[in-house]
Amino acid sequence: MAGTALASKVTRNATVASGIGLGVLAAAQAGVKTVERNYHGDQQDQIAEIAGPLAVGQVARWQSRHTIQLEPDASGKVTVSRLIGGNSLNCKEIVFSVEEMADSSVANAAPASSFYVATICQDASKWKWASAEPATARWGALQ
Repeated sequence: MAGTALASKVTRNATVASGIGLGVLAAAQAGVKTVERNYHGDQQDQIAEIAGPLAVGQVARWQSRHTIQLEPDASGKVTVSRLIGGNSLNCKEIVFSVEEMADSSVANAAPASSFYVATICQDASKWKWASAEPATARWGALQ
C-alpha cells in the first residue's frame, strides 16, 4: 500500500511504479527478517547464558520477551545432556524446549512443547551458541 502511494506520487509509468512498489516491499521484508534474526540471536544467547552454569542433567527455565511483537514471546526449559571438549575448549550439548501457549478454552491445559538440541561453548566468561545449523525447523537456515 505505501509503495503504491509513493509510486503514484513519483511517476505515472506503470513499470516504474511497480518497481518502486516492489522495492518498498523488499525493503520492508528485509527489515522484518533482520528483526527476526535479532530475536533468534537474543533467544540463543538467553538459552546459552542459562544453560552454561548447569551441570549435566540439571534443568532450568528460560524465556525471551520481545519489545516489538512480530512473533510471540518464547519460553521453555533447558538441560545439559553432555560435556564436550577438553583443555581450554569447554562446550556443552544442550536440549531445550520451546513451549506453545496452552489452549485457553481448555481448563488446566498443559502447554505443548517442541524439543531441540544445540551446542554452546564458553568464550572467556560468557557462554555462546556454537551450533552451525541450530534447529532448522525452528529458525530456518539462520543462526
